[in-house]
Amino acid sequence: MTITFSRSFLGLCSASIFLIGCGSSTGLISTPIENIDAVPLKVAELTEEQKKNWGHTDLLTDTIPGMSVDRAYKEIIGSKKGEKVIVAVLDSGIDLDHEDLKAVVWSNTDEIAGNGLDDDNNGYVDDIHGYNFLGESYNEQLEHTRIVAKKIGDATLQARAKTKLDTAYEEALQNKERYEQILQAVKNADMAVKAALGKEEYTEEDVSSIKSDDTTMQQNVAILLQMYNFGESIPEVMKELEGGIKHFTESLNYNLNVGFDGRAVVGDDPYDLMDTNYGNGNPKNMIEDESHGTHVAGIIAAERYNGKGANGVANNVAIMSIRAVPNGDEYDKDIALGIRYAVDNGAKIINGSFGKSFSPNAEWVYNAIKYAASKDVLFVHAAGNDGLNLDDLKNSNFPNDQVNNGPEIADNVITVGALTNKYGGEMVASFSNYGAINVDVFAPGAAIYSTVPNNEYEFLGGTSMAAPGVAGIAALIRSQYPDLSAPQVKKIIMQSGIATNTQVVLDGDPSKAAPFNTISKSGKMANAYNALILAEQVSKGKIKL
Repeated sequence: MTITFSRSFLGLCSASIFLIGCGSSTGLISTPIENIDAVPLKVAELTEEQKKNWGHTDLLTDTIPGMSVDRAYKEIIGSKKGEKVIVAVLDSGIDLDHEDLKAVVWSNTDEIAGNGLDDDNNGYVDDIHGYNFLGESYNEQLEHTRIVAKKIGDATLQARAKTKLDTAYEEALQNKERYEQILQAVKNADMAVKAALGKEEYTEEDVSSIKSDDTTMQQNVAILLQMYNFGESIPEVMKELEGGIKHFTESLNYNLNVGFDGRAVVGDDPYDLMDTNYGNGNPKNMIEDESHGTHVAGIIAAERYNGKGANGVANNVAIMSIRAVPNGDEYDKDIALGIRYAVDNGAKIINGSFGKSFSPNAEWVYNAIKYAASKDVLFVHAAGNDGLNLDDLKNSNFPNDQVNNGPEIADNVITVGALTNKYGGEMVASFSNYGAINVDVFAPGAAIYSTVPNNEYEFLGGTSMAAPGVAGIAALIRSQYPDLSAPQVKKIIMQSGIATNTQVVLDGDPSKAAPFNTISKSGKMANAYNALILAEQVSKGKIKL
């Protein structure tokens, strides 16, 4: 699962602990690329509404590097619904009853709910809204942990996995301890400042107003003022720190624990592709914290203009829920079977917001991707969140669409890196992977507002959030222009994006700055408005791709 967590805090943790140790598109013109580098940098802070919708904004009119979704609806789509497109969300479970999603959930009309039979003879029992390949499992090891624990592969693979595991375990342990130290320091400072101010709630200005000759109080004030760089209030900061502690604790207990076996409750052999009699027809999230798939689904398809919390990119889709990504690394078997399930049950687009650095049975997934290509299904994949150049052969993010930077294995995969809402040198998310060979396009992925379980909404960030934005654009194209093929849709999205010569910081490190147009295959930011214009021209035969 490729969601990011508190990268800004992680950077802080590596330092000392503070001070203490509309109709036809005829006549429409695509955004002119030559104008982009003249766009002024946005100085004003985004409003709360802009923060919630920035991925849909237009760079030229809003000076925010969104995908021009709102402009596309206003000037091109209007009231046109197009054909309904099934989009499979291959992810964690989805809250299918969410107020902003329940109207867009796919239903298998050939299956009878709850009768324990495979009514449509597709090999899956009671798969009304998709399928759950994880059964009752949720927490899971990372793939390199499994390789070490189960001695998978040859000695070279096992040695690489062991090195990765040892490094990751030590980092998780250190980060957990640092988060705990920071949280305790903040709690102590919070109590002292509340006592000094004589009130339970205070602002940054209140903290700044405290003047004291006491060294300890000076330290407390300095700690809290530093914390305001990471949140609008101290309770918000403490909540994030507590989330960090939980994250690293779970990593140590499950993801990086060679003695843990999350798959045991499923009852299958996850390394036998032919062992398919497992899972169940309930692809919903098991617990509230299993929110990733719900967030992804909302980015694609949350009902637009219904007066509720979020607007999806696409306006006429059905979301097929395929639960295959645990709280840890996905199994190659589940992904391969999940892709095939989506294809065989009518999906035209599959969103894969997951990834891992080891894939012992990658060929199973490659074959499934090729199968999807043969059935004209587009696979949209997140580039990953390690801040790495994927063109360097020592860096991997599976699944990809080529091996060792060679030719693409299929022409239906589009890999997406993540943008922030700050146009200019900081617009590439510090966590986002990149690569002129292995990443196709960039899209909004930092602090994206979308659906989470129990009718709630949250800001989450990761290339996991960028991929569904592009999947949403693909769904718009396939809805409005159903004659276009998956490879054509991929090319349209890549060719119609917006390019810029701006130098951008990579991996949060200014020394790694590079021109934006050199860090992906297209060199561009995905743009729904431009994509629909080009799609119409291709559909009418005016342009050939």
